[in-house]
Amino acid sequence: MDTATVSTKYQVVIPSRVRRALGIRPGQKVQVIPYNGRIELIPLGSIKRLRGFLKGIDTMVEREPDRS
Repeated sequence: MDTATVSTKYQVVIPSRVRRALGIRPGQKVQVIPYNGRIELIPLGSIKRLRGFLKGIDTMVEREPDRS
């Protein structure tokens, strides 16, 4: 288990092993979420990486009559 120290400026360095495992790069944004007494950091991907991730999805689903 890796640990980090909070600096006097409230900064935290993410351990290198965790950065490598999650592919976190310098300048990348992370979402900070307080959850049940802990802090969760969620790496945010770029919009460019999301391009095409729904390719091939079936858009011909049945809809309710009021949704046409």
